[in-house]
Amino acid sequence: MPRHPHYVPHGVIPAVLLPFNEDLSIDERSFRSHLRQVAATEGLSAITVNAHSTEVASCSFEEQCRVLDVAQDEIGERLPLVNGVWADGSLEAARIARMASEHGASALLVFPPAPFTLGQTPAMAIAHFKRIADTTDLPIIVFQYPLAAGQGYPRDTLLRLCEEVPTIRAIKDWAGNVPQHEMHIRMLQSLPRPVNVLSTHSAWLLSSLVLGCKGLLSGSGSVIPDLQAQLFRAVTENNLAEARRVNDRIYPLARVFYADPWADMHNRMKEALVLLGRLSRAVVRPPLVKLGREEIERIRAGLVEAGLLAAGASRHAA
Repeated sequence: MPRHPHYVPHGVIPAVLLPFNEDLSIDERSFRSHLRQVAATEGLSAITVNAHSTEVASCSFEEQCRVLDVAQDEIGERLPLVNGVWADGSLEAARIARMASEHGASALLVFPPAPFTLGQTPAMAIAHFKRIADTTDLPIIVFQYPLAAGQGYPRDTLLRLCEEVPTIRAIKDWAGNVPQHEMHIRMLQSLPRPVNVLSTHSAWLLSSLVLGCKGLLSGSGSVIPDLQAQLFRAVTENNLAEARRVNDRIYPLARVFYADPWADMHNRMKEALVLLGRLSRAVVRPPLVKLGREEIERIRAGLVEAGLLAAGASRHAA
């Protein structure tokens, strides 16, 4: 049973990181500390685990269970937990969804299956989501990828999914372009049963939010949940001056976190937390590799420009 049974995905939802020991095992002590730090932020609606930010692609099923259990134990009473469903096949996706439901998650974030890069049909997408929905009545967040990747759902497919799978309550929108993103917001949030659009356009978050998103779900919330909450509140209150002020602090970090290659975005966030003294080490699992000193210095400069680190700070990532 979910601990927060009436949760509908909305608002500010950071996706936390997953610390590792030098031997690449999960560093539970650091993970618990990280969860507490993020969850203490005012203005959050939930926390996401077992997603890109927790390097879910390199975690076994058993490790994903453990990640969710640790998060429940540490912050589950305080905030709903959104559990990622990362699987190439629908049977495994349903197995993960069932596990998440049994372990108290309040919503699911469903990633698109990798085979869709080779081409998909509406029937494939609907069958995938129905198989997941048949295992649990938890609200589903559809992770909308860019259409060019092959894993994004075209407009008509999205509409059919929302019509035929009633537990779909939100999308995490990574459309990647403004016209499509705005279309999603206007179309999905005005359905007879509205589907919330949660922005994950973290590289241009202010621009995205002013279009009318009902929330945001972002890995950079693992580092700046307070700034994201302040930005979302300012936008919803139509306080443009405050929104621009907060965005001026977010922008330097968006520039360094979301530089090429994007696969290193959460690698960079771990290094940022080390520089801030919130993590003791920044270990990532292969195929990711540790960042070089030059890039870590760019992250340090971004933290200074954002006002999160003193200009004279000499702390370096381990």
